[in-house]
Formats: sequence, C-alpha cells, structure tokens
Amino acid sequence: MAKKQKTDLYQGHDYYLLDEFLTSEHKLAREAVRDWVKQEVSPIIEEYSERADCPQHLFKGLAEVGAYGPSLPVEYGGGGMDEIAYGIIMQELERGDSGIRSMASVQGSLVMYPIYKFGSEDQKRKYLPKLAKGEFIGCFGLTEPDHGSNPGGMTTNVRDDGDAYILNGAKLWITNSPVADIAVVWAKNEDGKIIGLIVEKGLKGYSAPEIHGKWSLRASITGELVFDNVRVPKSMVLPGVQGLKGPLSCLSKARYGIAWGAIGAGLDCYDTALRYAKERIQFGKPLAAFQLTQKKLAEMITELTKAQLMAWRLGTLANNGQATPAQISMAKRNNVYTSLVVARESRQILGGMGITNEYPIMRHMNNLETVLTYEGTHDIHLLITGHDITGISAFE
Repeated sequence: MAKKQKTDLYQGHDYYLLDEFLTSEHKLAREAVRDWVKQEVSPIIEEYSERADCPQHLFKGLAEVGAYGPSLPVEYGGGGMDEIAYGIIMQELERGDSGIRSMASVQGSLVMYPIYKFGSEDQKRKYLPKLAKGEFIGCFGLTEPDHGSNPGGMTTNVRDDGDAYILNGAKLWITNSPVADIAVVWAKNEDGKIIGLIVEKGLKGYSAPEIHGKWSLRASITGELVFDNVRVPKSMVLPGVQGLKGPLSCLSKARYGIAWGAIGAGLDCYDTALRYAKERIQFGKPLAAFQLTQKKLAEMITELTKAQLMAWRLGTLANNGQATPAQISMAKRNNVYTSLVVARESRQILGGMGITNEYPIMRHMNNLETVLTYEGTHDIHLLITGHDITGISAFE
C-alpha cells in the first residue's frame, strides 16, 4: 500500500557561507537538481527502498538534469561544467538517496569517464552521447568474488582469438549490472597486463544476475557479471591504457563524487533532526531546549561544515588538476564517516520515530554503511593516507 507522501522541506545548510565561492552556474545546477529530487525522488524513495526496488524510471530524469558526466565535454554529451559543479550535483542527489547518486556516479565516473579518457574516437562517438542521455545504461566491472580491495589479483582474463578476445571470469557487487546495456570490464591479457573492454549486453556467454537480500542501498540495483567464453571484438578494447592505473583513475573520479555526495545524506539527517528537535515537546519544552540535544546538533553542523570545507578545497584542487588520489581518499573517508555519525546521532534525537520510514534517517544510515565500504573501504583509504605520508605501503 502506498504511503502518505510527505513534503520535502529541505533548504540546505551553509554555516561558513561557502556559497560566496560558488558561481552562478554552480548555484543553478544545485537548484535544478534539488528541485528534481524534491519532485521526483523524495515522494517515492521510501516506498521503493522498503520493497527493495530500483526506480529505473528516474534514469532518464537524471540525464535531463545533467547528472551523467557533468564535467565531461559538451561535444560528447557531457555538461562541460567544472569539478565543483560535479560535486554539488552528487551532493544534491545523495541528499535524496545514496542509491540514486550511485547510479549517476557509475554512469558518469566509471563508464563515461574511462571511455572518454581511454577510448578511441569511434568509441567516444558511439557510446558517450547515448550514455549522457540515459539511452544506454552502463556498469563497471572491477571487483571480483575473491578480489575486492585487491583488484590487482583479478582472475578475469582474455585470450587472443584473431580479431577478438575470449573473455572469462566473474565480477561481483556491480551497480546497475542487471539493467546495463554495456559494461566497462577490466581483465588480464595473456601477458598478465590489465586491459579495459566495452562489453555489450546480449553477447553469448554474458550474464548479469541480480543480488538480492541487501539491507542497504535497497533502491539501487546491484548484481554480478559472469563471462563464459564471451567473444569480444578487439575494436571494443580501450586503447588508451594498460595496467591498474586505468580502473584506479576511474575510482578516483568516483571517490571524488562520493566525498561531496555523502555530505548530502548527512545534511538531510541533520536538517530532519534540527526541525524535529524544535517541534517535538517533552517535559513541557522542545527537545532543542535540552543541553544534550544542542550538543548533538552543534557537533553535527560543526563536522558537516568541516566536511563541506574539505570538499570545496578538493574541488578547487581538482579544477586546477592538482587533486591527488590520496587527497581524494582522505576526503572520501572523512566525509562518509562524518555523515554516518551524523545519521546515528540524528536517529537518537528522533527516538523511536527515527527508525521508521516516516523520516529518511534510518535509510540514510543503512545506505552510508555501504558507502563507507564501496569505492575503497574505510580502512583501505586510511592505508592510502598512511602510504602517502610515510612512503611505506602497508597493504600486504
């Protein structure tokens, strides 16, 4: 039975006036995506999440608001905007739901970006405009059943077969795979070098079963990629890269978007808790009048403001081509964890109501548990920072 639709009252929070550093283009992008989320996502997302269903009808809407490849060139269907605009768009999407932002992250950063960065001109012209319009849905095949945080150990492989490669292997935890028209897949060739291939749905031996039973990202569709002697034409190989630097550069692009995006989920929880604390009366006064409630709220906005500052600075570095993978890792790790803590504290302010689908907090909290893990786990990002500051790798 459909739930009563609640009005989305969110207005945003900018304690340190970072809007002063944003251009009119940034603000227009934010307004467009925020309005779309309020109209299209907020009224339905709790119901879709409750029944573990992906709202695929939103895919075209994401394209219409420029969420797919916003910082890629206009000539290939991208938005032609800068990296801060990309971050702002991800933040507004994740304010609605992490699964909706995941869809845009995968499509833009993990599918369109590698084709743009490493693809041939023919590949770019063939795929990028359709991906940008949402006519094609893509997915990104890197992690495997036995190789998650260690992608270099992948066993998915190709062998030469004249004008094609024969692809074998499996990928796991792949966002959008069951509905994807194409997959950007990373595999080892016969020399042990990692190459990227564009694999189209419908090829013999290609399958993408859905993963069920998730308690997180329930409004996002997740699956496997299974390749059983799939014959992939050599024209589908990404010619511009070999080695792990290919997929890792895509992950950096996606992690950057998450560093911005996760703040949106945290802001939505804070916004909900702040409004509830002002309105809920206990012991004859609003919850917001109690010291411990104010402590929670003050700490939330402090930590979220620090996350906003980190994201903005990272965006300026990215615009100048100076953002390093390690800097992106630090921001992803910090900002996701910040928002997860905010979600947990917000839930406490709402008491029992905090666990119901009348409010978004528990959904955000569950989602952020996954965001903490994917695109590099919380601990792996810590080790990336450790490696960067000491020069010593501690991954093995």
